[in-house]
Amino acid sequence: MKVYEPANLRNVVVLGHGHTGKTQLVSALLYTAGMVNRLGLVDEGTSVTDYDEEEIQRKFSVAIGLAYAEWAKCKVNLIDTPGYNMFFHETQGALPVADGALLLIHGVSGVEVQTEKAWNLCEKRGIPCAFVINQLDRDRASLDRSLEALRASFGRGVIPVELPLGIEKDFHGVADLIKMKGYDYPANGSGKAKEGDIPADLAEAAGKAHEALVELVAEGNDELMEKFFEVGTLPAEDVREELRREFLERRLFPVLCVSGLRNQGSENLLNFIADFFPSPGEVGEVEGSLPGGGEPEKRKRTTQEPALAYVFKTVADAFAGRVSYFRVFSGVVKNDAHLENFSRGSSERLAHISVTQGKTQTNVTELQAGDIGAVTKLKDTLTGDTLGDKSAPFLIPKPKLAEPAISFAIEPKTRGDEDKLGTAIHRMTEEDQLLRFSRDPQTKELLLSGAGQQHVELAVSKLKRRYHVDVTLKAPKVPYRETIRARTQAQGKYKRQTGGHGQYGDCRIKMEPLARGSGFEFANEIFGGAIPKNYIPAVEKGIRDAAEKGFLAGCPVVDFKVILYDGSYHDVDSSDLAFQIAGSFAFKKCMEMAKPCLLEPVMAVEIIVPDNFSGDIMGNLNGRRGRIQGMEPKSGNSIIKAMVPLAEMLSYASDLTSMTQGRGSYSMDFSHYDPVPAQIAEKIVAAGRPAGAEKEEE
Repeated sequence: MKVYEPANLRNVVVLGHGHTGKTQLVSALLYTAGMVNRLGLVDEGTSVTDYDEEEIQRKFSVAIGLAYAEWAKCKVNLIDTPGYNMFFHETQGALPVADGALLLIHGVSGVEVQTEKAWNLCEKRGIPCAFVINQLDRDRASLDRSLEALRASFGRGVIPVELPLGIEKDFHGVADLIKMKGYDYPANGSGKAKEGDIPADLAEAAGKAHEALVELVAEGNDELMEKFFEVGTLPAEDVREELRREFLERRLFPVLCVSGLRNQGSENLLNFIADFFPSPGEVGEVEGSLPGGGEPEKRKRTTQEPALAYVFKTVADAFAGRVSYFRVFSGVVKNDAHLENFSRGSSERLAHISVTQGKTQTNVTELQAGDIGAVTKLKDTLTGDTLGDKSAPFLIPKPKLAEPAISFAIEPKTRGDEDKLGTAIHRMTEEDQLLRFSRDPQTKELLLSGAGQQHVELAVSKLKRRYHVDVTLKAPKVPYRETIRARTQAQGKYKRQTGGHGQYGDCRIKMEPLARGSGFEFANEIFGGAIPKNYIPAVEKGIRDAAEKGFLAGCPVVDFKVILYDGSYHDVDSSDLAFQIAGSFAFKKCMEMAKPCLLEPVMAVEIIVPDNFSGDIMGNLNGRRGRIQGMEPKSGNSIIKAMVPLAEMLSYASDLTSMTQGRGSYSMDFSHYDPVPAQIAEKIVAAGRPAGAEKEEE
């Protein structure tokens, strides 16, 4: 495998809404460039970058895929990304290693939800974007309609540099508006075009589109504008150079035309990437900091700087073990290099570095600044870590991902599944940063959290398919609690005589409510040795144990204080066990009189939606017993803050998606506990009490 210098590298992320044909287009580009010996098809499960069993079965990407094409003396690293909201965190993880973006637009559907989100990501990072109208061979596909939608969403800087030859099923090539040439693609899917003149029936439209392109390009350069006014047009070379400059500065956004399935337009697209997309050296310095914080640092993206690499993806491979995908930001990373992990303070040996074509890895001797590669079996390194020369510490910041939006309880089906679950989940959470695995300390349930229901279901499917761990997925229990609202006192007495050594314990307690969040307090006010000191901890333990089991619905009792003030004992029959039982009896009697109530967790929720959905969202939150805390505008969106009971938020992810057409997002954190309204509490108590539960008798 040839080693490429930074000037000949192009790192391109392929973005867009689901089913715009990103994966199919990547396969077409690879076939056209001669990197694979057949045109992979998503529908047949033979595409290059969707090789995981889950992706093949579902026919859409769930994680980023890597491939490269050698074209026009350049190495084009292609990063294929998922298009659905559930897996948007994967797309976010790919952006730090990309220098340019192709945003795919469905020729029929036009601008969709994820198009806007992907655009916003690129805008924040200053990544140049070109639009690709794909699937122009479909019925009702329209370049004009797509252009109108693009300009409405992203401004007048959106400008076509190609027109399609033929419409819908008769689409067979493109007209290049810079060179003013036609490129006819055969129907056999080879991707190799025949250059010729623009067809006569398209000549007038192409001429007008060329004039519009030249005029818009000239607007950004005073000298060219004068030349344009003098001559009425500009030479193709001037147009090409100025278009590239304004494209790299994110002032113009070229539009190209393809059919990924038929592999038409791909050769022109590869030429455009090689000619117009930036090399790593043209992007500017990489920004970061020293490990441990401090002032921001910058480093040039050249081979003369010390080695610096950033790991942007980790995959658990059944045969190779942990595979770490990384980009070299500066210097040269050689095979068998020893680098420092600045994120974790450990040292790593990169035994066999390689470049990746889907699931196929090819060993290389070195990777220069700007290139992307993979390495297996690193000890400590995970996604988001920075590796580099020990003598030149530098830390590249991780992208901030959203928190999981939904949790489900999982239950292993067999003891064997339970034994394997921990290892399997650990490997999956290394791969997918948005998966979380935890145990609820109150409900004792194992919780699997993710971006949405489909995300969690896919993780469960992967557990079974890849790790042979079978689990049942259930909605999680809400961790309710109980408390008291009144002061009270009671006696707890336990006396048993069955012949021989008996049992005797007697205590008197007062119980009073505490402020929310105070937990449990125990005070000893025994005077005169009414209860020996060695039995007092037993009374407290009995009360704690009873409080943990609950009184109303089996939920822990919190925010109360117990004062032990009197009691009695027997020299022979008293024991720790007897006083534990006496303490629990006293607690239960107090609970009967202390006006117990249920508490529910209330979440601080922050929802970001386009302005036109804010009214519906607030109305929906009110219906969920939410309390709106405020709303503020931000870049055409509304940020709504509210306090909402957790019980009302369990199904919110799917409801928000349907209410906002997928444009809304939310995050939530635990805030506090509040009393449950009486009518709802009655239902919870009825459901929470074990069938046939009866009070214990003394």
